[in-house]
Amino acid sequence: MPKYYEGKEESGRPCSGFREDLQSCLLESDCVLKEGKNPKQCLKEGHCRSLQISFFECKRSTLDSRSRFRGRKGY
Repeated sequence: MPKYYEGKEESGRPCSGFREDLQSCLLESDCVLKEGKNPKQCLKEGHCRSLQISFFECKRSTLDSRSRFRGRKGY
């Protein structure tokens, strides 16, 4: 479910693609738009769960010493 942006500069932060997709998913969810909750509450309730897990795995791979050989997860 990655979103590709043409002409966009890459940020130097690891897992920035997952971060942007998770942020846009939360802001476009019904929990935020219709119920008026903030994104942090919606994240705790389990909205956009697959992106949250992918973002966590990407962040964890930055600390994993095996990633030196395999490369960092993400897109």
